[in-house]
Amino acid sequence: ETVMIEIPIIRRILERATKAPSSHNTQPWLFEIEGNRIRSLADRTRALPVNDPKDRELTISCGCALMNLRVAAAQEGLICELHYSINGEDELAEIILTRAGGADDQLKKLSDAIELRRTYRNRFDRKEIPDSTIENLRRAAEAEAAMLYCFKGESTRRVIADLVAEGDRMQWYNRSWRRELAAWMNPRRKGDGLTVPGFAAPVAQLIVRSFNMGKGIAAKDSELAEHSLVLAVLATEGDDPKDWLSCGQALQRLLLVAAGYGIQASYFNQPIQVEALRPRLRKLTGVNGFPQILLRLGYPTEELPASPRRPLDDVLHEQ
Repeated sequence: ETVMIEIPIIRRILERATKAPSSHNTQPWLFEIEGNRIRSLADRTRALPVNDPKDRELTISCGCALMNLRVAAAQEGLICELHYSINGEDELAEIILTRAGGADDQLKKLSDAIELRRTYRNRFDRKEIPDSTIENLRRAAEAEAAMLYCFKGESTRRVIADLVAEGDRMQWYNRSWRRELAAWMNPRRKGDGLTVPGFAAPVAQLIVRSFNMGKGIAAKDSELAEHSLVLAVLATEGDDPKDWLSCGQALQRLLLVAAGYGIQASYFNQPIQVEALRPRLRKLTGVNGFPQILLRLGYPTEELPASPRRPLDDVLHEQ
């Protein structure tokens, strides 16, 4: 006999699912509840056609939210029976919540980290990340069918940094890409997008739309990449929507493990977003499979507020 899970518990789980990271903080996820079933859907109205023409990063973002959902469910003592339903439509997965047996203890341990995780775009502390910690991050990725390659050597980091700078210059040169970026620069009160102080948002948008700042951004990113003690590539064996959804779950799982150690991350996905640079990144790093995410890892020097989130009711359909 199936025990019905109370709606307030399901809402609490989904509230925590929405704390996942997403490209440009677009939060491109939707959830449908029907009894003990939750359907995870992609909200294609929040796609980035220039930055992410195949919805690859959109699907990865939905995978991150799915991982948070599984962790939050474990915290509530529930088991998630996960069924992928990727068929070219918007539905990505169906989750059946049950109380049978015991919740996944490994996931339960990651629960507190949902609130601790941040995307940290500033310089990291110079403190080294222990090899044992990196090994645990690698295992977290592998638990979700992805591979994490970490690079500590200065020469490799410099080569990756050059590729990031090249990606910056190519993206900023593209006027459509700049227009798309500007459209997602929002005051915090809007609840999504890249946060800009309210009074400055229109000016910031105008500047980004009008000027190719690729050179300056490239220099800044290149320096950040070179000065990050660990750069990492998250890769998958295949490169289709199911791989992207697995990658998102792997990414969020390793980010939660990292946050538990006081480590945060930010992204240098330019060499993956620019199609021409992706094979070069793969060759330079010796990555097997397909690079999906390029990130930097380290210890933050300050605490940042969490990025804004849309209200749960905006992403929830109750049947």
